[in-house]
Amino acid sequence: MIRLNLNGVVREVDAEPETPLLWVIREQAGLTGTKYGCGIAQCGACTVHIDGAAVRSCSMPVSSVTADQKIVTIEGLSADRSHPVQKAWGELDVPQCGFCQPGMIMASAALLAQNPRPSEAEIRSEITNICRCGTYTRVLAGIKLAAERGEAGRG
Repeated sequence: MIRLNLNGVVREVDAEPETPLLWVIREQAGLTGTKYGCGIAQCGACTVHIDGAAVRSCSMPVSSVTADQKIVTIEGLSADRSHPVQKAWGELDVPQCGFCQPGMIMASAALLAQNPRPSEAEIRSEITNICRCGTYTRVLAGIKLAAERGEAGRG
């Protein structure tokens, strides 16, 4: 059994130590908002926060996370979608198909928590998630809107 602090709840999960964190989140914890995209930490669909940092969970063995580290998934970011990034996403109709958006939102929220007023160059450099629909200009606008409101660090 492996103990994880997942969205503020300490859970014990039955998983092999080398099982990717993504699959534990989805299959053992039943939190399916975190998506599988590539399996090699390239696309970012699987992005979660570990102690506030954006991490790609598809290639991270569950055994590399300790019970005292706080894992936050899209479900734990804000149950009522009141996080500033989520509000900006809805206001600007950022997603197209929506598959990559949980990872995009998690990466964006982590960026703004660390850097509440990023430049466009910093956003482009830090948000490396892939969107097959190509909504990058709307993602950029959403991050800028959340940053302009000056509340992104409080989510």
